[in-house]
Amino acid sequence: MVDNKTENSAQTLNGGLFYPPEDLVENSIVMAWMKKKGMKSEKELRAWCSENYVQFWDEMARTYADWFEPYKDVVQWKAPFAKWFTGGKINIAHNALDRHAKSWRRNKLAYIFLGEPVGDVRKITYYELYRDVNRFACALQKMGVKKGDRVGIYLPMIPELPVAMLACAKLGAIHVVVFSGFSAVAVRDRLEDCQPKVLITCDGSYRRGKPIATKPQADEAIAGLEYIEKVVVVKRNGQETPMQEGRDVWWDDFVAGQPATFQTLPMDSADPLFILYTAGAGGKPRGIVHTHAGASVGPAFTSSWVFDIKDTDVYWCTADIGWITGHSYIAYGPLSLGATSVMYEGSPDYPDFGRWFSIIEEYGVSVIYTAPTAIRMFMNEGPEWPQKYDLSTVRLMGSVGEAMNPDAFIWWRKYVGGGAAPIMDTWFQSETCSQVIAPLPITPLKPGSPSFPLPGYNVRVVDENGQPSAAGATGDIIITEPWPSMLREIYRDPAQYNETYWSTFPGKYFSGDKARVDEDGYIWALGRGDDVLKVAGHRISNAEVEASAEKHPAVKAAAVVGKPDRVKGESIVVYAVLNPGIEGDANLQKDIKTFVRKTLGPIAIPSDVIFVEDIPRNKAGKPVRPLIKARALGEKIADTSAVVNPKALDMIPLLG
Repeated sequence: MVDNKTENSAQTLNGGLFYPPEDLVENSIVMAWMKKKGMKSEKELRAWCSENYVQFWDEMARTYADWFEPYKDVVQWKAPFAKWFTGGKINIAHNALDRHAKSWRRNKLAYIFLGEPVGDVRKITYYELYRDVNRFACALQKMGVKKGDRVGIYLPMIPELPVAMLACAKLGAIHVVVFSGFSAVAVRDRLEDCQPKVLITCDGSYRRGKPIATKPQADEAIAGLEYIEKVVVVKRNGQETPMQEGRDVWWDDFVAGQPATFQTLPMDSADPLFILYTAGAGGKPRGIVHTHAGASVGPAFTSSWVFDIKDTDVYWCTADIGWITGHSYIAYGPLSLGATSVMYEGSPDYPDFGRWFSIIEEYGVSVIYTAPTAIRMFMNEGPEWPQKYDLSTVRLMGSVGEAMNPDAFIWWRKYVGGGAAPIMDTWFQSETCSQVIAPLPITPLKPGSPSFPLPGYNVRVVDENGQPSAAGATGDIIITEPWPSMLREIYRDPAQYNETYWSTFPGKYFSGDKARVDEDGYIWALGRGDDVLKVAGHRISNAEVEASAEKHPAVKAAAVVGKPDRVKGESIVVYAVLNPGIEGDANLQKDIKTFVRKTLGPIAIPSDVIFVEDIPRNKAGKPVRPLIKARALGEKIADTSAVVNPKALDMIPLLG
């Protein structure tokens, strides 16, 4: 429901800025910190924290994490290696779980788990989570898992996933979560690199009302991998499941008889907590390593300052724990704050497009963090879905995963945020572990921009010579100083760590993402460097062209790739899904080209507009541009496991 009173009290002001409600600003966590420090403006706050980043991170480490032994040095920095909180002893399981289970929060809900089948609900307190984690940690230890061993986790969005992660952390094992939507081939690639002793999986899960088998995929992935000694299987949907005698064991049997107590192991600050694989050069996954100390500080600080999470909030991040957003903003960040989180297993459109909004209404969700793709999906269905529900508890929202187009910002704010709730549009990466560029609850917002570098981070947008890019010009996002949650290494590949992140601008972290900075200093993230087209010497974001095409009244969805052009380097190809009842013809193709030209300029005019029935996407809803391009150019495609609708990929026509 839209609160008209609130809508009228929070109008757009001055050059397209959206100001947050005054009561949110005044009562925010960051404002309390500013007042304590005597800071008068957000500009002063961000500038001081970035210039004095060592002092700032020292305070954040003491504020958001408990230490078994205090650290001696905040940071020792010799590019490209940083040693944070040297001499300190810590364990993220203590910060995310133990200390709450032994405080007044013991009976507070940690998770409200909602399975996709309507009515499948589990409410888990911090004390219940604590005991479940302890039992699983005891069982892992009993079978021989010890500090430094890797444990593979191939699970959907069910509570056993964070339980397994926290149990590994408790005993010093390194968890390796593999997204449950990956195929057996993709899973095997990752497991072969990290060589886990144990794999944790399940019989299956649900997707849009249908049971999906998981265990057969796991069996195929680990066939012949002798270092995997045990496969622990969660009974999720009751499917008939093959079990290999001597290797496979049901979760319930694995933990049966184990004590509900476990002595959390103090870890060195730099000890690895997890490996998370991200796309690498040539398609080979890169194992990004993060530490106990970094993951204890960065996600907790940003969850607190960006989302303003308090004990009265019900928080919901709609991501999957298989990605970094889920690691940091479903597991470690909110748990470290003692927050109550919603955890949802299924699809946003099952059994209908009201599912998410019914969850917000029923559980009083006050902070929701989601992706622009999901927002655009709801936009296509119309405002009648959110308008059916009471969404008045929502006070703050977040966006992640890609640049948010302004139309989606305005629509989501109006129909879900009551016309006033600000949207924290965030930029970060698997490598950064926590948000790096984002607004604060006090920040005037420009729809489509994640605003400014967060306090404590030193971010620049630079040209190819490493100099600050001119206002409006596209440049590379780099980080010039270390930060606590930075990646420690690429697992078993130090040469690639140096080459990928530190060689382009020596001594500076190279993100591989593009952005531009406007005349007011707001940063506009444009996506990966390989998702930026270069047309006649000009760099154009694929996402920008897609957003432009999708504003055409005939276009429901679009994906944009570049094709080789002997004169211009690349020309722009738009794959467009049309709205129901609209027939595609040459006149419409011409009209869409003209429309894009008008909205983005002559250099962005597509050479081709091709009508397709569907856009190939990954689970996050993003177009799989590299695969679309490879298919269109007739190149061999080795792995399509990341595509949730592979038939759409098969229907991409060859380019002439």
